[in-house]
Amino acid sequence: MRDVASERDVDSRSTLNERVVTLDVNGRTYTLRLDTRVTLLDALRDRLGLVGTKKGCDQGACGACTVHLDGKRVLSCLTLAAQAEGRKITTIEGLTGADGPHPVQRAFMEHDGFQCGFCTPGQIMSAVALMAEGRAGSDEEIREYMSGNICRCGAYPNIVAAIRAVASAGGHDAHL
Repeated sequence: MRDVASERDVDSRSTLNERVVTLDVNGRTYTLRLDTRVTLLDALRDRLGLVGTKKGCDQGACGACTVHLDGKRVLSCLTLAAQAEGRKITTIEGLTGADGPHPVQRAFMEHDGFQCGFCTPGQIMSAVALMAEGRAGSDEEIREYMSGNICRCGAYPNIVAAIRAVASAGGHDAHL
């Protein structure tokens, strides 16, 4: 299926800094006219309405904006939308499959791996990627590879428990 930006998005007053960008997000194709300086985070949230990816620090320090780009975790606030063209983008909205929530999403609910929930999408996206990377061998390793994701509420023990539960159940092969 192909979604095309509305006519208001394709402004007749385009500048030299604009270009048409085609993004593959969660298995759908979107064509947008964007300023070349627009971040992937802003394109996802402001142009596509995918607000599960959070804008935290907007400087790459908190991890709230973590998404997968070709199966690898990236900070979408530090990635230009144009850099993602031709690559597969997965957001928190794209993790849920036909069989329901992703195993990591279920584990976060079961282990109360969130409090306010603001950081949860980025935490989950990083957790799925770290398991795919084979980096969930111990609690210490989980903490190390999740260290780029900040939780102001301090739900870290529950986050580690949720990741450990999925990894122990063989979830390291869970789909990205």
